[in-house]
Amino acid sequence: MATTRPLRGLILDYGGVLDEPGGGEQLLGYARRAAASGVTTALFSGAHVVPDEVAAGFATVRLGAVRGARKPSPEAFAAVAEAMGVAPGECVAVDDTAVCVRGAAAAGMVGVHHTDAASTLAELEVLLDVPAEG
Repeated sequence: MATTRPLRGLILDYGGVLDEPGGGEQLLGYARRAAASGVTTALFSGAHVVPDEVAAGFATVRLGAVRGARKPSPEAFAAVAEAMGVAPGECVAVDDTAVCVRGAAAAGMVGVHHTDAASTLAELEVLLDVPAEG
């Protein structure tokens, strides 16, 4: 029986995900619980600035271009994984734009297309084996 490598990295976008009224707080709380469970976390956004209290919830923060590549480039997602110390194939990337989800998948990650907090949390709970509720 083949075993798969466990997912141990979580990359979240800011705009459209963590800034969602109400849902963003839930996802930020989930990122903190995931980190407490041993998952390496990163905030990766095309924005040039995010609120300090949001950035403080992540081990790695990358804004704008990463090594000259921007989202949705697979190279940008791979560079974020490298900064996290996690292989791209061990990461889940959550974004609200389909083209960025495809970029993350092309880098070897599991991409989650965020449409609302409840469905994203349910999917992350299964993928990362970290409960959505504290």
